[in-house]
Amino acid sequence: MASTLPRLPIFEAIAKHDPHSTVVVHSGSGRRFTYGELLKDVADAKDRLHKEAGTTSMDGQRIAFLVENGYDYVVTLLSILGTHSIALPLSPAFPVHELQYIMDQSQASMLLSSSKFETKALDVLKSGLEGKPKLLQVEKKLGGALHTKVSLEGPSDGKGGMMLYTSGTTNRPKGVLLPESVMTAQSKSLQTAWNYSPSDHLLHVLPLHHIHGTINAIMTPLFSGSSIEFLFPFNVKAVWERLAAPFLPGSENKEPVTFFTVVPTVYNRLLSTHDDLSPELQAATKKAISPANMRLNISGSAALPTPTKQAWSTLSDGNVLLERYGMTEVGMALSCGLSYSDRVDGSVGWPLPSVQARLVDTETGEVILPGEEINAAGQERDGEIQLRGPTIFKEYWRNPEATRKEFVEGEDGQGRWFKTGDVAVRRNVPSAGHSSQDWAHGWMYFIRGRKSADIIKTGGEKVSALEVERELLSLPQIAEAAVVAVPSGKWGQKVGVVLILKPGVPKWSPMDMRRALRDRLANYKIPQIMRIVDDIPKNAMGKINKKQLVKEVFVEDFSGDEL
Repeated sequence: MASTLPRLPIFEAIAKHDPHSTVVVHSGSGRRFTYGELLKDVADAKDRLHKEAGTTSMDGQRIAFLVENGYDYVVTLLSILGTHSIALPLSPAFPVHELQYIMDQSQASMLLSSSKFETKALDVLKSGLEGKPKLLQVEKKLGGALHTKVSLEGPSDGKGGMMLYTSGTTNRPKGVLLPESVMTAQSKSLQTAWNYSPSDHLLHVLPLHHIHGTINAIMTPLFSGSSIEFLFPFNVKAVWERLAAPFLPGSENKEPVTFFTVVPTVYNRLLSTHDDLSPELQAATKKAISPANMRLNISGSAALPTPTKQAWSTLSDGNVLLERYGMTEVGMALSCGLSYSDRVDGSVGWPLPSVQARLVDTETGEVILPGEEINAAGQERDGEIQLRGPTIFKEYWRNPEATRKEFVEGEDGQGRWFKTGDVAVRRNVPSAGHSSQDWAHGWMYFIRGRKSADIIKTGGEKVSALEVERELLSLPQIAEAAVVAVPSGKWGQKVGVVLILKPGVPKWSPMDMRRALRDRLANYKIPQIMRIVDDIPKNAMGKINKKQLVKEVFVEDFSGDEL
């Protein structure tokens, strides 16, 4: 009997690619899998899921999985979509109690696990979870099914999709439901904006329980016929060696990496270790990341320090990092363009294809219309970014109150807007927006920070933590900086900063800091209190929980009269 898959856009795209072309490479072993093998392996895994579930109708069921980054992960994700179920990727790095919470909150009916994570999966299921989900070990795929015909039939949509959980920095993690149609819209938007193609070879070093690692670096390449090479967990030496390989004698069988999308901390790690490489590796890596070989290098998930951007451009002989803005609920929403002139320092560009964006004044609640970016006093107007369109998530799972709270109906009757909680300004940049990309035009967005954590109100003035961080990171003494709001009865909030100094900087006082920033920032923006530490905790995507950081580092600096 011929294998079948539903006529979903992702499967239609895969079926049209050259079946002999490479879809996945395991960097360590060099194992390769083709698009033809992928389609058959997904169909077989889908059939097995139906058999284990004891039903041919699995529409909308939540199926969680613990699988390491690689071909088996891709097959597992797609096979769940093939049953019209909701794929729920779990992070193997999470403690058992967090995974149990996600399993319970999502009401998952099944937990799929590779043999590597079987012990952890068993621990997760020990607690007598609601609904008693079934454990199923994922079969390791060896490929080799290239010439088996897979037919596409049935409906092109259903109740399937993917559910990712927010990081839960302010309360319990929320399940963000991304229907299959939303995943497709997000992928198609990026495919248009960033020109993915079958000739792209993407090096994947990201965790896979985040939107960045799944949509940007798996689903969109699959839609485009690109190759994905998995090298995880991130290891700075291994990444440099892999990038260099095609340009070293005896490694000609390795393809140059044309597409690299990571977080700023990865670029910082790469930059700080490049001088430690041998002269031969230094020369090969510089060639690897040059514009002639690496088509696109993207930075996201956290603010990119301008010195990092400049250092990477210098090292790569002119390759400019592309910044973009996104979040779990919306995928990627804003992006700079492919033209280097469209990659403006500090900007995240324009709304991506099919995305509608607006700014809503944080003080008045009014929509900031084009041409109204400057107020009567000549100051830029801060606005919350609100988004709508086919790329926006459907709902927070089993949390209608949170869903209602984060959406607002549009006055034009054309649908609701999602309130991102991020604040930005729009600026006219005359040198940008002139490329052939029809979406990359107009006033550009510049992120000021999270409404709840990065906009500091001190003595009647508003300070962008990201702006202060950018200036601090441009100083030669500073390796890392986190600018935070410290409660103060007198000021409302004080500007505080947590710093990591660069190696070899013996001492740096608050007076040194103020002196260094005096000509860069207005006086009220300069941090009033400072702490120097050895480490600033971050999550897997390089983000800092600033509210937690304040509690841990600045508790003795609270005024006492702010309560």
